[in-house]
Amino acid sequence: MTTEPVTPLSPRGVRHVLLTQRWSELTFLHWAVPPAAVAPLLPEGTRPDVLEGMTYVGLVPFRMVDVGFLRLPGVPWLGTFPETNVRLYSVDGAGRRGVVFRSLEAARLLPVLTARATLRLPYRWAKMRIDWTADQVRYTTRRHPLEGAPRGGTAVVRVGPPVTEPSPLEHFVTARWGLHTRVAGRTVYLPNAHPQWPLHHAELLHLDDNLIAAAGLPQITGEPNSVLYSPGLPVRFGPPVVVDTNNPSTAK
Repeated sequence: MTTEPVTPLSPRGVRHVLLTQRWSELTFLHWAVPPAAVAPLLPEGTRPDVLEGMTYVGLVPFRMVDVGFLRLPGVPWLGTFPETNVRLYSVDGAGRRGVVFRSLEAARLLPVLTARATLRLPYRWAKMRIDWTADQVRYTTRRHPLEGAPRGGTAVVRVGPPVTEPSPLEHFVTARWGLHTRVAGRTVYLPNAHPQWPLHHAELLHLDDNLIAAAGLPQITGEPNSVLYSPGLPVRFGPPVVVDTNNPSTAK
């Protein structure tokens, strides 16, 4: 099976809606790494997705807004909170490109516990803030002491003009139509659909982070290869699909 193309719109869509939400005030920070550096961290049945021989590690702080179930309205208060994720890029034997989350910080305990229990996603309860000053946005996060060792950081970016024509890299790290994770001993793919990303150029002014290292990627240092900002968009998730881990094309 060939790998599906990177496209600005979902190649499949979502007919049966499992979750709805809005992603808002996002910053995308990405570092290029050799695929071999992240292959051991991916779920069985997937391999690193690559662009011109490299894959990417992402640090993405944002605001989750109005999380809702099925097609019901978003849950008041509990469904809106800041979040920060450390993510990798994957592809499975059916050619589905996706995201693999190494960690997800969230500022609401109930969504953290729910995502851990149902989808086995590595959520952590954290204290987080998103603050604006003119054209600059500041993200701060610190894990709750109940989550173990202190982890977190601060990122400050200056938001620039809109991206009129996204580059192949800008599409690669944002146009993702699902995630891969392990649930009940099986690798599953959870599809999503949303409009095309409204992207802005951005400048990283400050970064103090230990979430990436805590996620098993201590070799990520230096300036990111890509810095982007988006005001956000609405998202729909469909039911999970089991990945065939016996397909030889998924060998890492």
